[in-house]
Amino acid sequence: MYGASLEQAKPWVEAYEKRLGTLLDRIQAAFPGGCQVFLADIYDPTDGKGDLERAGLPSWREGPAVLEAYNQVIARVAAAHPNVHPIPMRDAFRGHGIHCTWGMDYRTHPGHWYAPNFEDPNDQGYEALQRLFLGEIAKYTPKT
Repeated sequence: MYGASLEQAKPWVEAYEKRLGTLLDRIQAAFPGGCQVFLADIYDPTDGKGDLERAGLPSWREGPAVLEAYNQVIARVAAAHPNVHPIPMRDAFRGHGIHCTWGMDYRTHPGHWYAPNFEDPNDQGYEALQRLFLGEIAKYTPKT
């Protein structure tokens, strides 16, 4: 799908919405006593700029729009399932991609959070994800 226009990506986005909804429905059905699902949105290694060529990848003019369409699907499907809790990974990772600056406090926001392939987090990114998920999980963990 890389390089697709938003119009070209619509069938994939629609199929994703259907598959994600079905997956969450099946998870819920498998746990009749209830369960909590924590679902992260998709991060943007360009820090919202959309300039993948800066990372050595081919330009994708409509990439940010396609990414936003997928994140809207995640938000809609999560909102339709009361036991699904969104994790704002995209917002948390913004500023830690290819436009990362060291103006932040390095002790709490140590630089780049992406592996060299820009698809995966690096160790700092995984630590950030751990904090995001554990913080949200703690809200729904019974206090003893």
